[in-house]
Amino acid sequence: IVAAHHLTALRASLDRAGVAIEVVLIPDGEQHKNWDTLNDVLTRLLELKVDRTTPVVALGGGVVGDLAGFAAAIYQRGIPYVQVPTTLLAQVDSSVGGKTAVNHRLGKNMIGAFHQPVAVLIDTGCLATLPAREVTAGLAEVVKYGAIRDADFFDWLERNMRALREREDDALAHAIHESCRVKAEIVAADERETGERALLNFGHTFGHAIEAGVGYGEWLHGEAVAAGMMLAAKLSERLGLIAGAEVGRLRALLQCAGLPVDAPRLGAERYLALMSRDKKVVAGSIRFVLLRAIGGAFVTADVREA
Repeated sequence: IVAAHHLTALRASLDRAGVAIEVVLIPDGEQHKNWDTLNDVLTRLLELKVDRTTPVVALGGGVVGDLAGFAAAIYQRGIPYVQVPTTLLAQVDSSVGGKTAVNHRLGKNMIGAFHQPVAVLIDTGCLATLPAREVTAGLAEVVKYGAIRDADFFDWLERNMRALREREDDALAHAIHESCRVKAEIVAADERETGERALLNFGHTFGHAIEAGVGYGEWLHGEAVAAGMMLAAKLSERLGLIAGAEVGRLRALLQCAGLPVDAPRLGAERYLALMSRDKKVVAGSIRFVLLRAIGGAFVTADVREA
């Protein structure tokens, strides 16, 4: 299952290798991660008479990985799949952990399943082909890992963000490795997000509201998460949990990455309405991932609506 813009290169590679596979194309963009596209993929799997031993390979960014993984999760009650992420955001986040989903017009990733890939193959060479905006968006998730769990990694990012933006191989390899390490540790402890895994949603409660509020595709996921992390950090400061200087460090690092730090002005009521439909809501209360320090995040629903 392949993002449309990868088709030419994929065909050439398969021809050189003498490999024959069936390619299922899906359109590019978050706005196409929906039930209609999923149904097209499932129809193609049925037409090809795919059985339970046939692996699905997801070649593309987070949209392809999420959608292909969900198709693999529900086709014949589950078939194997392999993640081959081609964007920085997918390499450091969405390809690892087994979350699969499609969007609904009322909320992002609201229809999905947990289904672990049999392998994740990451090639940093893919990143050389990305538009600068896509690399920048991926850096948001990298910053997230330092902010929630690893202060030393956050310090390293402050020293090396310029190298990452310039796509220096050693810096990228280290950032990807450390991001996957932190995520794998958290997922291994809480695969189904009953507790600790919710830390990975830092910036996402606000971020998903931004994506839905402005329209899928207007903001890239990483851009929305960056602005969402700033809203979560400022909420942490307003609650007296973290010093303003630490919030300033997060803002400065995101700005150095080229990411937005100011969220769109949707209005408080619109934000609350969108966040109340998020899958992170429990017993009617919105759960937030907040900061006590850089590297010290926690989950709480104890935040007054005001």
